[in-house]
Amino acid sequence: MKVLIVNASDNIGGAAKAARRLHNALIGSGINSQMLVLTKVTDDYTVLSDESKIKYAFSKLLPTFDLLPVKLYKKRSGTLFSAAWFPFTGVSERINALKPDIVHLHWVCGGMIRIEDIANIKVPIVWSLHDNWAFTGGCHVMWDCDRYKEKCGRCPRLGSDFGMDLSRILFFKKDKTYSKISNLTLVGLSRWIASCATESKLLASKRIVHLPNLIDSTTFSPIDKTSARELLNLPLNKKLVVFGAVKAVSDINKGYKELCSALHLLENRNIEVVVFGSGLPKDAPKFGFNTHYVGYLSDDLSLRVLYNAADVVVVPSLQENLSNTIMESLACGTPVVAFDIGGNGDMIEHQINGYLARPFESKDLAQGIEWVLNATNYSELALNARAKILREFDSNVVVTKYIALYQNILNTHGHDKQIVAI
Repeated sequence: MKVLIVNASDNIGGAAKAARRLHNALIGSGINSQMLVLTKVTDDYTVLSDESKIKYAFSKLLPTFDLLPVKLYKKRSGTLFSAAWFPFTGVSERINALKPDIVHLHWVCGGMIRIEDIANIKVPIVWSLHDNWAFTGGCHVMWDCDRYKEKCGRCPRLGSDFGMDLSRILFFKKDKTYSKISNLTLVGLSRWIASCATESKLLASKRIVHLPNLIDSTTFSPIDKTSARELLNLPLNKKLVVFGAVKAVSDINKGYKELCSALHLLENRNIEVVVFGSGLPKDAPKFGFNTHYVGYLSDDLSLRVLYNAADVVVVPSLQENLSNTIMESLACGTPVVAFDIGGNGDMIEHQINGYLARPFESKDLAQGIEWVLNATNYSELALNARAKILREFDSNVVVTKYIALYQNILNTHGHDKQIVAI
């Protein structure tokens, strides 16, 4: 069986890391897996990209080209909206030339592939839903909008008051494209997004399975907390609250504002905050205690050390599917506090390995942080955190389920409409 994993990058963003982890796990299980990307960061020979200097320079412009129709909407929000309109990328042709048995799409926006070209892929398609884009008119974060259940239009992400706006045009394009694909299986990485997909007009007739991302629990595992702090030059005598994401401060969906409010409410002042994924902002908030901005951490070793240095990791996102940060932190035995939204409840068991706060309530978020920091059974929380990952998300556990899914699709053509937890 030859599997081709397709993602915009092999190491930039959460979807890239999740896709590459699956790719590596498949290879480790003896599967012939390759990965096709638009932007290659690693030197892994099993990851393919166009090495032509001209095409590489062209690929750098694709995200800008993709945003051109979106820029016509002056009242649009700051969240990402992908039009996937630009032709001539040649990705579908490259996929077909590689002759895989299964194509597994992950995050394919940023100008990587035109919507219509997805229907040109000649073999069965598996598509992991890392966000809402596949079943909306273009937004990646829909928040409380439910227009995807009908036909989009009047898009709040675009700031549009028109029915026939870009979101509806793209919605119709997807509807037409998906109707041409006879063998498409959607993977809902969380129970939440699998449910959203079944409620959508675009994907309701397609086969949907619930399978999570996986993690190498040997790469992300506990180490001595004192040693971890010494490596990062962090204080040994403080409670450390860690928060991070790509564009942690500038992306409003990451909940930086809600975190700031929660930190102001903390009664325990013997803490310091560590922010990763962002440098020191121009107008850094004053929390009344020291804050460390450690920047973007691209390698797993640095992340592992940071998670182990923390007493608690906070993920205050307004929308989350299946957060890598939560999974990585729990694998290292560090409890996590997050809002009870999206797929957070798939990993965090309330007051067992972390704390699920009431959505968007900074006061309850603060209470959750205090609860973890003051827990008399903290060591039990840490053991529960890792046990959860070993039981449900470890590479060896999950990769066999993906292989079984691929084999099922190849054997039965995967035509049945169903929601399956494999």
